[in-house]
Amino acid sequence: MIAGLRGVIDGKTADSLLVDVGGMIYRVGTSATTLTDAGDLGNTIRLYTHLFVREDQLTLYGFASVDELRLFETMIAVTGIGPRLGCAVLSHIKTDLLYEAIQTENADFLATVPGVGKKTAARLILELRGKLPKDMAPSTPAASVGEREQADVIEALRSLGYTVAEAHAAALRSGRDLDPDATAEQRILAALREIAQG
Repeated sequence: MIAGLRGVIDGKTADSLLVDVGGMIYRVGTSATTLTDAGDLGNTIRLYTHLFVREDQLTLYGFASVDELRLFETMIAVTGIGPRLGCAVLSHIKTDLLYEAIQTENADFLATVPGVGKKTAARLILELRGKLPKDMAPSTPAASVGEREQADVIEALRSLGYTVAEAHAAALRSGRDLDPDATAEQRILAALREIAQG
């Protein structure tokens, strides 16, 4: 099995990297996060890889971090979650938010990923809860903002023109450090600051 690649970026597509390793060019499926982290053509890159084997398919997937690879491998073990959908989830949700969404059973947030409906999101939560590597779980506790308060923040951000995914991500991230007695205005401002910081 190919455990990793170190080479030069020879090309990019919407969902893969072309990596030149000693004159042999590998096509490696990946996430938008790794595509961004990889940088420009000609850069040297190290990818942690997974070789996906089926009767009619032999595809290499690779990621810039071990955490992303481990999440990918955990997800594709879920019934109905193939490598393309696994990459789509990692492309739209950062690893720490994905852990938190699963821990807090936030199916609505997971369902913001194209191709992941409510049923698939619920299956991901059901099958992944307790299976995620403990050393990768967020060091901070799950969002302290209650479900109703979080829903209000999301609704406010949506009314300001932010996407469902942006609103959910900002509400989750900003909710971690908020005082439980924070006002609705404080929660919304904290979420807006989170969005501004990227």
